[in-house]
Amino acid sequence: MWQGMLSVVALFGIWQAAGTFHVGAFGDIPTPMDVGRALLEAARTPKYWWNWVVSGQRVGLGFLAGTLIGVPVALALGMNRTLRGIIFPVMETLRPVPPLAWVPLSILFWPTLEMSITFVIFLGAFFAVVLNVLGGVAAIDPSYLRAALSMGARPRHIFWKIVLPATVPAIVTGMALGMGLTWEIVVAAEMIAGKTGLGYLAWEGFVNGSLVSILVAMVSIGVAGFLSGGLIWLFGRRATPWLKKMA
Repeated sequence: MWQGMLSVVALFGIWQAAGTFHVGAFGDIPTPMDVGRALLEAARTPKYWWNWVVSGQRVGLGFLAGTLIGVPVALALGMNRTLRGIIFPVMETLRPVPPLAWVPLSILFWPTLEMSITFVIFLGAFFAVVLNVLGGVAAIDPSYLRAALSMGARPRHIFWKIVLPATVPAIVTGMALGMGLTWEIVVAAEMIAGKTGLGYLAWEGFVNGSLVSILVAMVSIGVAGFLSGGLIWLFGRRATPWLKKMA
C-alpha cells in the first residue's frame, strides 16, 4: 500500500514541478493544483455527478451483461470440444474487431442511443471474460479429471466440483480486464455518440478549448476505473479464500 501511495505522490509531484517550471510541453498543461481546484469546483455542480451516474450505469449494464453471458458461454466451450470447434473460430474472427468499430452499426441496429452504447461496452467485457475463462479451463490439470472419472463422477460432478472452482480465479481476472476495457470503451463511445457522461465531459472540454476540464474528466475516469476494479479484486479475494491460504 505504501509503495503504491508513494508512486502516486511521485507522479503528481513530478507533474507539478514540470508544470510550475515550464519543463518542455508541460509548461502548457495545467498543474495538479489547477486540476484539483477545478475538480472541487466541478464537484459542487449537479451536472458533474450526473455524468458520473450516466457513465456508471452504462458501464454497469454493459459489464454485467458481458459477464453473465460470457462466463456460461466460456464454460460451455471449455467443457464441450465439439461446441468449441464450431463457435470459437467465429468468436476469434469477431474478437479482433475493435468495439468502437461497432458504434456506427450499433446505432443503426439498436432503437436508442443508450442501448447502442451499452452494446458496444458489452462486447468489450464479453470477449475479455470469455478468453480468460477459456484459458482457465484449459489450464486445469487433466489428472484431476481422470481421477474423478475413474471414481464414477458424472459430467455435472466434474463441472461443479472441479471445473468451476478451478476457473474462479480466471473469471475474476477476466472480469477485472473487462471492467478496465469497459471504461476505455464508454469514454470513446460517449465522445462519438453521447451527449452525457464523463467521456462527453472530456470532449466538451476539448470543444471549448479548456485543458483543465479535459484533465478533470480524465482524473474522474481514472478514479472511477480504480474504484470499480478494486471492487472486483475484493470480490475475487472473497470468492477464492483458498488462494490466500496457499500463499
